[in-house]
Amino acid sequence: HSDGTLTIWNIKGQGKPFQTITPHGKQPKDGKKPEPCKPILKVEYKTTRLGDPFMILSGGLSYDTVGRRPCLTVMHGKSTAVLEMDYPIVDFLTLCETPYPNDFQEPYAVVVLLEKDLVVIDLAQNGYPIFENPYPLTIHESPVTCCEYYADCPVDLIPALYSVGSRQKRQGYSKKEWPISGGNWGLGTQSYPEIIITGHADGTVKFWDASAIMLQVLYKLKTAKVFEKSRNNKEEKQNTEIVDEDPFAIQIMAWCPESRMLCVAGVSANLIIYRFSKQEITTEVSPPEGGASPSPQTTGPPTHPSNSSNSSDGVRDNVPCLKVRSTPLKQSPGYQVELVVQLVWVSGEPPQQITSLALNSSYGLIVFGNSTGLAVVDYLQKTVLLNLGTVELYGSNDPYQRQPRSPRKTRQPSGGLCDINEGSASEDRCKSPTSGKLLTTIQLLLTVFRYCMFVYCVYSLSVCVGALPLCVLFSTVLLSVCPPRGANPLDHRDNSFSRSRSSSVTSIDKEAREAITSFHFCETFARKGDSTITPCLYVGTSLGTVLALALNLPPAGEQRLLQPVIVLPSGTLGRLKGSILRMAFLDNTGTFLPPAFELWYEPNAVGADSEERDKARKRRPVSVSPSTSQELQESQYAVVCSEKQAKVIALPSQNCIFKHSITETSFVLRADVVQMNIGNCVACFCANGHIMTLR
Repeated sequence: HSDGTLTIWNIKGQGKPFQTITPHGKQPKDGKKPEPCKPILKVEYKTTRLGDPFMILSGGLSYDTVGRRPCLTVMHGKSTAVLEMDYPIVDFLTLCETPYPNDFQEPYAVVVLLEKDLVVIDLAQNGYPIFENPYPLTIHESPVTCCEYYADCPVDLIPALYSVGSRQKRQGYSKKEWPISGGNWGLGTQSYPEIIITGHADGTVKFWDASAIMLQVLYKLKTAKVFEKSRNNKEEKQNTEIVDEDPFAIQIMAWCPESRMLCVAGVSANLIIYRFSKQEITTEVSPPEGGASPSPQTTGPPTHPSNSSNSSDGVRDNVPCLKVRSTPLKQSPGYQVELVVQLVWVSGEPPQQITSLALNSSYGLIVFGNSTGLAVVDYLQKTVLLNLGTVELYGSNDPYQRQPRSPRKTRQPSGGLCDINEGSASEDRCKSPTSGKLLTTIQLLLTVFRYCMFVYCVYSLSVCVGALPLCVLFSTVLLSVCPPRGANPLDHRDNSFSRSRSSSVTSIDKEAREAITSFHFCETFARKGDSTITPCLYVGTSLGTVLALALNLPPAGEQRLLQPVIVLPSGTLGRLKGSILRMAFLDNTGTFLPPAFELWYEPNAVGADSEERDKARKRRPVSVSPSTSQELQESQYAVVCSEKQAKVIALPSQNCIFKHSITETSFVLRADVVQMNIGNCVACFCANGHIMTLR
């Protein structure tokens, strides 16, 4: 009934109900009628041979349960179970051993159709657990915040992910098999493995097998386990105020299928690097006393503890939005934490969110950027190699006239992703443009200093696998984020990066907010007119500029772990209209050149397996770059795509040999260089819903 009551009638009775009940109504003691409840939308009455009947209904909750999720009520004898659902209930059906209503039905399960899911409940077990679905009906169990697609993956990758994923404990499910039968599994037509990775609002990362006719979950990773749970106190609320309800939401992901290295960036300005292992380990995390002591791989002064609070003047400083957990972390087979990087508050300003990310397993490097600059991190040595503002990447060749602005009080110091020890440079902002040469010299000296600067571990741990102790480094890198020199400091309420939709820049504020939008590791020509190919990192910005960074890498093996990697800016490749979205490189025949990579090895191997691991680490990384022979005038071609244009640039001359305007009325949301049967193409997805392919 609409007032939340149930009436049971005897067909052979005298026209009066046999029983009237209100399942969720409060029964008053003075004999009055119970308070009305919400309408009961559907009810089923199923009999049993040896016990009380089942009454299953949807709706009927009391009006004082505000905000409660949709529920299905199961009444059996004197017990009443209220089962909450994630989505509104559309319909439900009780599964019985017989379809005939004149016999004892003996119900054993209930199929509940929700707006975005299908749930089957086991009525034969205590607590009414649900059956585990053999296939997912929606990938939005938690809202999807980012997505990556990988085709032609290594053949052993899907079995490896399935192996560790099948061992993940699934608690609360029924022990019985799926009760619904019928239908046939189909096989996909493609012969190559495809994997889709989704990042979700609750901090989970899911790997999906996309090779068949439907998506199948292979492995699930919970990034929130790395951090302490929020206590909902005032301090925690202030730290997470920039990310609202989902502090663990995944924003960007970078994955190397060959080495199985994974890097995820969250909305709380945090970055986690994972390494794949088939063995379970337990990491012992010990909080530092009076500041963190350097780990065996680092030297120099202690780092700042992650739980530092406010500076002497009461302004929040050096505090990350999330706190890394300080208790032992059990890491199951699969992806295990290698390194945590966190951007911190500076002078009361929250860190800017990460806008771009790239990983290269051959070089052992990750690079990430935001609206103020970039940082290059060596995850093998747990070291920050480069930490620069966007303006500093140009050096003296900055094409934009960034005039100094009046400084604001309590704003953060100048620089890019600068070291948290660096002092304020507000005086530099007020200097006249004639002091540019002195400022450039100071910037150069700071840049050289940063090349040799290590960021030391906040946490270190040791783990014992089998009988041999292995040292594993689980560390936290803290970095501060500052606006570019001479720029107008950003309002603290604007923490998200908004891309420019116009081809021209008309305000100083837009120029000051030149964000890093894309990266690409490659082996190519670092400078114009070079005769040799070297490892490089190309950087794209929101103002359409492509910049090159040269990488000087030590030899593979033991020297790679001891000698520093040198990163040097080497000039500008070109400029396009709109933000740079994607870069790729082709050889002189037009063949796509993917970045070099390292093959996967077991990081926690012991005994004979450890010898194989050491051999694998000493192997030369797999490189697909061409030889350094200069028989042809142009040896490589760089393909660059922005929100508005696509260009092909010949290397090493850096001459633009082709330019195409993709759209004038809209803009490109995402682009990639893909291999098709007709050759290499630039595939673009535009904001107006169009998908364009440029050969």
